[in-house]
Amino acid sequence: MGSLIYSMLASADGYVEDAAGGFEWAEPDDEVHSFINERMRPVGTFIHGRRMYETMAFWETSNEVPGMSLANYEFGSIWRAAQKIVVSTTLDQVQSARTHIVRTFDADAVRALKDSSALDITIDGPTLAWQAVQAGLVDEFAVYAMPVAVGGGLPFFPMDARVDLTLEESRAFASGVTFSRYRVRPRSGFIPT
Repeated sequence: MGSLIYSMLASADGYVEDAAGGFEWAEPDDEVHSFINERMRPVGTFIHGRRMYETMAFWETSNEVPGMSLANYEFGSIWRAAQKIVVSTTLDQVQSARTHIVRTFDADAVRALKDSSALDITIDGPTLAWQAVQAGLVDEFAVYAMPVAVGGGLPFFPMDARVDLTLEESRAFASGVTFSRYRVRPRSGFIPT
């Protein structure tokens, strides 16, 4: 059975986008990107919302971009090899292979995917991920905190929820990025506040 992992780059004050919708401050250096690659190798399926998918679709042709670093090239290979599910009511077609669209988040379908998968699954984008958290499906949170505070925007964790977590792993990088991996405590799940 695969674990469902919610993983994102975030500001030190907990936002995945700033108030203007920007996230250019979240670009990882090669050391962090190589670490992300190792964490993503066991992922068999990426579940994205439309906006996240449109951002990530870059990796479908990233190997054609001149001057890509080895870490970026490897991530593109990892992303292309995985299945992609895009949850969107508005997207009509996909820009990548191994990708299909579903119109709504279906907790039962995600639960069945977890039960049948030998590989891990990521759910990316806070709005979509929190639907999975509320359904009690997320097993692990992985946050890469960038050394920047943006003062507001789209939070990694919503303000109206509580999930009890156990820190399983942490690491600091030379660039000032910190990585924290948390498991959801058994029988805790999502607790509305």
